[in-house]
Amino acid sequence: MALRNLELCFPDWSAARRRAVARQHFVCVSRAFLERGVLWYASPARLRRILHIEGAVDEALDGSEPTLLLGFHFEGLDAGWTAISMVSPRPTSGMYTPQKNKVLDAWVVRRRSRFHTEAIVSRHDGASGMLRQLRKRVPFYTLPDMDFGARHSRFIPFFDVPAATLDVVPRLAASSKARVYPVVVRILPGWRGYSVVVHPAWKHFPTLVDGRVSDIDADLLRMNRFIEQQVLTMPAQYHWVHKRFKTRPRGTPSLY
Repeated sequence: MALRNLELCFPDWSAARRRAVARQHFVCVSRAFLERGVLWYASPARLRRILHIEGAVDEALDGSEPTLLLGFHFEGLDAGWTAISMVSPRPTSGMYTPQKNKVLDAWVVRRRSRFHTEAIVSRHDGASGMLRQLRKRVPFYTLPDMDFGARHSRFIPFFDVPAATLDVVPRLAASSKARVYPVVVRILPGWRGYSVVVHPAWKHFPTLVDGRVSDIDADLLRMNRFIEQQVLTMPAQYHWVHKRFKTRPRGTPSLY
């Protein structure tokens, strides 16, 4: 799967280069999986030594306005949520995909809620669960960059390949008047931990006319272009094992 995604996104790369990145990717996947235990059980003192958070942190977490923290599926994503919830001076909230096993699901929610967390919203609750938190001005951490099917999605280029892209971020930002802060997590070399960068809030996002989204495709393209820029700086760390292009426009063949 990783090789196919790399082939689709980087057709100009040699096969050898794609294989090398895929090998590095599985090292990142394994490391992130193993270190999840540290993120979920280590003391705050130890976490502060390995989680290096910087950028517009204070502004994003000041609670003065509804705030969307826009994470992406780089392999260090759990470190991003742990760092934000740990340093936040007020409760935060986030979204997760429920596990089929109820015991496992309860454990995951409990571990991800260990710091300053008001709510972990199930993806099954949809936008309504997110909107409730935003209206209370609880910073909300979400990761919208996966293929969740055609419903509530639009086909927006991602590395020039049409990708089903959830339209929830611009719609929620418009309806709640939320600021949108991209959050990028990088696994640091030499087992030195994780870099978590809260980028400045996007200006003029979403595009609005009379308080309503006027060009949602442009907003989603802006988001995908931002992700592309980050991927190019650390191609082995994006979540290539996901079928990002599984959902296809009607009448077009499968890419897998």
